[in-house]
Amino acid sequence: MIVVGVGVGPGMLTEQAIETIENAGEVYGSPRSLELAGPYIKGKPKKIKDYKNLHLLGEDTVVLSTGDPMFSGLGKFAGEGDSIIPGISSMHVACARTKTSMNGLAVITAHGRDPGPAIEAFVTEIKLGKNVLLLPAGTFGSVEVAEILEEMGVQARIYVCEKLGYPEESIIEGTVDNPPMAQSALHCLLVVR
Repeated sequence: MIVVGVGVGPGMLTEQAIETIENAGEVYGSPRSLELAGPYIKGKPKKIKDYKNLHLLGEDTVVLSTGDPMFSGLGKFAGEGDSIIPGISSMHVACARTKTSMNGLAVITAHGRDPGPAIEAFVTEIKLGKNVLLLPAGTFGSVEVAEILEEMGVQARIYVCEKLGYPEESIIEGTVDNPPMAQSALHCLLVVR
C-alpha cells in the first residue's frame, strides 16, 4: 500500500503525489480526498469503508489521506513494507498564513478522540512557553482554549484557521478575552504567545 497525502485543500498535491496517483492500480480514499485528487485518478476510485483493514491492500494500491498522512492522517495504518508520500498539512498552511514559525511549535490533536489527553498536553506545552497548533474536538475548541489560557494567566493570539486552501478560506484572529469562533468543522486552532 502507498499512503499519499493529498494536501489540505485544492491545488496542494505535490508532483510526487500526482505521479503516484496517476500510476496507481487502485485508489481508495474518503470523499474529500477523492475530490482533491480526482483529476489525477485513472479508473474508478473506491471509498474507504473499513479503515482497520487497509493494511490488507496490495502494494500498488494508493490510499489517499487528506493533509499529510503523518499528521492525524492515515499514515498510522501503513505497515512495514508500505510507503508514505507526504502532503501539505493544515499545520503548514496555518503557519504560513499567520507567519508563525514551526520551530518549536507543539502540535496536538483532539480530533476524533477523547479530548482529555489533548487538554493535558496543551497545558504542558503552554507551560513550556510554546506556540500550539491544535486540531480541536467538539468539546475542546477556541472557547475552552481561551478559558485555560485565562486560568493560567497567559496572553496569546488565537487563530481559527478554516477551510485552508479552499476559496472560502478564513483566518480569524482573536485573544484570550475575545476568542475567535469557528464557523465550520473544517478548521484548526493556532495559539501564538
